[in-house]
Amino acid sequence: MEIKPPVLVNAVPPYGHVIAHEKWRDSVLVQSLKGTGNVKTIFEEELGVVDFHLSNKSCILYVSETDIVAGNNYKRKLVRFRNANSSLQGIVVVEKTRLSEQYFPAMQKFVVFELGLTLLPVASQLEASQLLTQIVHGESKDNPFRRKSVSRLLDPLVMSLVQQIPGVGKVKARALLQHFCSIHQLCSAETHELEPIVGQATAQSISNFFHNPLV
Repeated sequence: MEIKPPVLVNAVPPYGHVIAHEKWRDSVLVQSLKGTGNVKTIFEEELGVVDFHLSNKSCILYVSETDIVAGNNYKRKLVRFRNANSSLQGIVVVEKTRLSEQYFPAMQKFVVFELGLTLLPVASQLEASQLLTQIVHGESKDNPFRRKSVSRLLDPLVMSLVQQIPGVGKVKARALLQHFCSIHQLCSAETHELEPIVGQATAQSISNFFHNPLV
């Protein structure tokens, strides 16, 4: 039996286009993209675990409300992508609804802290299509503000995520993000590196947070 690769590395569409897995052809997400006319969709059956490839060498791995409630299948999908050592940047788009909200904190910790991937929540496929359009055009080579536009998408989420650590409020979260260049650096920081920024008690709390098993 042939084992399919987790990522089709050479799938890089032209600017303003996305390559979508064939399974998305009749979805609300793709139909919404077609409706705007701002993003052209190319369909491909062999994308491995990836749902959408973007022109900036990044890709979308979509986790539906059903996926997150069902359990560990989505985790295997994301781990396969991360372990592929692809040159592509992985962006995990997850449906955060009333049904899946209770599972979101554990998923957030797994995706961002454990795997080092970017996580963006959406309420529906319609909102996901709007987000995808914004990323595609925000990352266009003709847009001189492309990096700022993506940062604006991510900053509120990252701040919110760091504030979930016990003892870390808005002020301490901002101080940590100003000191550490990435969430991965924050995860790897030793207690003595954290103490000058947030104090001994909070530094220990952060260390415990990252070393405790997922719930």
